Amino acid sequence: MARAVGGGSGEGWRVGSENFQVDLQGIVDLLSHHLYSSPRVYLRELLQNAVDAITARREKEPDAPGRIAIRVDDQTLSITDTGIGLRPAEVRELLATIGRSSKRDEIGFARTEFLGQFGIGLLSAFMVADEIEVITQPAGHPATHWIGTADGRYTIDEAPQLTETGTTVTLKARRGAEQWFKPATARELVKLFGDLLPYQITVNGEQVTDGNAPWEGSGQADLVGYAQDNLGFTPFDVIPLNNPAAGLTGVAFVLPFAANPAERATHRVYLKRMLLAEGVEGLLPDWAFFVRAVIDTAELRPTASREALFDDGNLEATRDALGAQLRGWLVRLGSTDPQKLDRFLAIHQLGVKALALHDDEMLRLVYRWLKFETNHGRMTAAELHERLGEIRYVATVDEFRQLAAVAAAQQLTVVNAGYTYDAELLDRLPDVVPGLVTSRFDPTELSTSFDSLDPQTELDLRPFVRLAQEALDQVGCEVVVRAFDPAGLPAIYLVDRSAQFATELRATKDRADALWSEVLGVLDTHEDSRPQLVLNHRSPLVRRMAALGGDPELVKLAVEGLYGHALMLGYHPIGPADSALVNRSFLGLLDQAVPTSEDPTR
Repeated sequence: MARAVGGGSGEGWRVGSENFQVDLQGIVDLLSHHLYSSPRVYLRELLQNAVDAITARREKEPDAPGRIAIRVDDQTLSITDTGIGLRPAEVRELLATIGRSSKRDEIGFARTEFLGQFGIGLLSAFMVADEIEVITQPAGHPATHWIGTADGRYTIDEAPQLTETGTTVTLKARRGAEQWFKPATARELVKLFGDLLPYQITVNGEQVTDGNAPWEGSGQADLVGYAQDNLGFTPFDVIPLNNPAAGLTGVAFVLPFAANPAERATHRVYLKRMLLAEGVEGLLPDWAFFVRAVIDTAELRPTASREALFDDGNLEATRDALGAQLRGWLVRLGSTDPQKLDRFLAIHQLGVKALALHDDEMLRLVYRWLKFETNHGRMTAAELHERLGEIRYVATVDEFRQLAAVAAAQQLTVVNAGYTYDAELLDRLPDVVPGLVTSRFDPTELSTSFDSLDPQTELDLRPFVRLAQEALDQVGCEVVVRAFDPAGLPAIYLVDRSAQFATELRATKDRADALWSEVLGVLDTHEDSRPQLVLNHRSPLVRRMAALGGDPELVKLAVEGLYGHALMLGYHPIGPADSALVNRSFLGLLDQAVPTSEDPTR
């Protein structure tokens, strides 16, 4: 039960249902600052209303004319269409009630053949004008004259009967918005938004659109010219796109330069031949950042601003369908034009790799055509498989730099999988290639391919090895002498991955607070496995160092110097203890090379 509550004055509140009061100026501010990206869309909305009116008339009169005429003179713009026109009651429902959709549905303007779906398009005109004037003439009914102002008022009355069915909307530029009423600006915007519309559209009597989509009846040369004129590049190739479920047709232009995969690709999208936006995201899969699409769709839903696509199930299905067409183009290229595919992969291999992570067909294409860097030159996985039977790889560029030359000298082929997606792809290849084995190469495996020394040489080198080990005990490194190629490399630093992990874990534990140090200590279950400095007995320098047995200090300084050289040559991180040891070696060797001389005057 409703009751009044009041104070001593007897005043109270009436409980019941009331209507919201709408502040039109606040709505216009909301549109201009939060819904639409630019006031320029006002002309798109006027074109949209005109197109919808013509479409509605042709539902009843298939042969009705389809003309849209715009007149503009720096201060005033009017747009006249040969559409269905509105009766007085319809004017009130559609022009004077914000957000009303039910009556629009009854009239027919909310069906999918029409562009407008939200009933707020005409309000966008208030971003550039303080007053909107509409004169509309439906067939067999009186003409109506409606004037609305930005402060929320409107007037409506009967207008003199017009000679032709249709509607004219007239705007007067508000102060500061005159730039949008320049004839050149109007022509530019009409061509931008309405160039594909199948109607005669004129600005000050000059037809500015042709109604032709670039992919309709155009040859490859015309499409290339379109991309040059409108997108600013000469495409590597042009791929037709279509998806009947979304009423979609168009083309994808393959970029002639590498694209940044971190930047989402944007595309030019038309909705029922009216430009939706030039930078629509989400139309294609994320991996397809190497193309720019231009499409027209009849079924995909726009957002309220009509400047993006609503991300629903229909868009997701369309994205998958278009992605399959792009993938099919790549697969066909591999069988029909391998050289062109090779050029494409040289530019856009990152996109292909990203797709191949989740797509078996693309993974097979990667196996056959994508070249990986190895220490014996660039080769495809298929070539490696054929030559070696297996593929061994290292997972970082630094690790490849450390091992490439030495592994090559031992006739070992190692793939550099340190680039984006390479290691993941190599791990996945056995899923689609029967009999292929891929595995990560452990640096310590190199030592098993080195030649051992004969027993007498090992016996003769024991004093030297003992001194070398004493020099490197302070950095936890084991000294080993082997014979390997190339002879010009005196030493190589090797560390297995488990030992490297343990070292990093312990360093982190030392820096952590007491609680986290205890937690990390539980994880540190790795038994001591020290990195190795493998000295090359085939190196003349190492043999000369081994002959310095009479000067133990010089031997240690030389070994410490080789240790630092091996770290830097192999791009290994240098810690504080390593740095101190290398500095000591450098200064000590300088001291040995530059004898001390006493000043005779002192």
